[in-house]
Amino acid sequence: MAKKLFIKTYGCQMNVYDSARMADVLAPLGYARTETPDDADMVVINTCHIREKAAEKVFSELGHWRQRKTAARAAGGDVTIAVAGCVAQAEGEEIIARAPFVDLVVGPQAYHRLPELLAQAERARAKRNGRSQAGAGVMDTDFPVESKFDHLPEQSAEAPGAVGFLAVQEGCDKFCTFCVVPYTRGAEYSRPAEAIFAEARRLIEGGVQEIALLGQNVNAWHGEGPDGRTWSLGRLLRELHDRFQPQHPRLRWRYTTSHPREMDDDLIVAHGELPGLMPFLHLPVQSGSDAVLRAMNRGHGAAEYLDIIARLRAARPDIAFSSDFITGFPGETEKDFEATLELVRKVGFASAYSFKYSARPGTPGSLLPNRVPDAVSAERLQRLQALLLEQATAFNQACIGRELDVIFDRPGKFAGQMIGRSPYMQPVVVSDARLGMGDRASVTITAATATSLSGTVAAAGCGDSLEAA
Repeated sequence: MAKKLFIKTYGCQMNVYDSARMADVLAPLGYARTETPDDADMVVINTCHIREKAAEKVFSELGHWRQRKTAARAAGGDVTIAVAGCVAQAEGEEIIARAPFVDLVVGPQAYHRLPELLAQAERARAKRNGRSQAGAGVMDTDFPVESKFDHLPEQSAEAPGAVGFLAVQEGCDKFCTFCVVPYTRGAEYSRPAEAIFAEARRLIEGGVQEIALLGQNVNAWHGEGPDGRTWSLGRLLRELHDRFQPQHPRLRWRYTTSHPREMDDDLIVAHGELPGLMPFLHLPVQSGSDAVLRAMNRGHGAAEYLDIIARLRAARPDIAFSSDFITGFPGETEKDFEATLELVRKVGFASAYSFKYSARPGTPGSLLPNRVPDAVSAERLQRLQALLLEQATAFNQACIGRELDVIFDRPGKFAGQMIGRSPYMQPVVVSDARLGMGDRASVTITAATATSLSGTVAAAGCGDSLEAA
């Protein structure tokens, strides 16, 4: 009888990818993934450490699962609880100390060892012989010498959906002063091109119509090519296009998340040369002030960022951008913040993520003086978000009347309603009984808000109305 595995995923698309691979690793042990956690035999909480109070949110989540574990034991059973991801990496010892009922704590570089760790936890639990409510407390948050990718199953335990994630790079060497990623994900690592080609082929053969290449610093990818030389991301995208696009001309490609320092000429030109590469790029800038960017250790200035935007638009005139912003970074003045607003006005973003600065323990930013009062940060964030909302609304409204290629990947709130993604990553809502998960259609956009579009399946256009996956 198959055991049920429930994985709750927080954070970035890399965590979504990692959750799927954890399911792959556990499948040979008889675990099948479920979306109904109440009867799960094993629960994995895959955590993110980017946002404020991330660790406390994990402990709050664990409180629910402690009750579930207690109830299961009272009924003569048990449920295995694992904490994975970046909070596990950063706060592993504290998790074991504060939540001793947790069975496993595993960092993002070690989850390929889950079967071994689970066996250790089960042996330790057997020795306890039910005398304690505490779990086994097995932890692995080491950065291994070998890559986890070399130890993951080649085949996925689950059929891919219409959109697939493919991790090509992990870790970060940039050490932005506000960021925990170098400490939770480790140094930059680039997978070899041949491994990427093989995984892309499996995704495509499984019916995937769009592939997103993932990495904490994805455009820093410098992996070994089939010729034994080091390739750039632009070269990799061209080879992927050449290998797969002739047989799958409508296959869509993306990559995220990028750093401005790694946007080289070859990658910029690829946006104009590869029709399968979507005209949308998430390129975080964080601030429009050179003084703040220096304090953040970003390694670029506002003018350099604007130059990259201009060169990308010259290569691909229909490209649109999203970005990340932080308000209230230590030392940020009103003049610095106004520089951020000015940069936003010059670029014109289709969407963006923006947050007040919150210090991450252990990062250099947490030690900086000249803290900005929270009320000031909040007021600046409100002004920034108002401008970004205005730009997103204008971008979406400009799509009214256009026909956009949409891949549908989830049901809407109402019967017969499906939601998909446009080439610009906009959610597109359509009410059409013919649509199902994985379908693809050309949609005439009839209405727009700041966050989504709605429309009807076009009579003709991309795929001549409706295309099944």
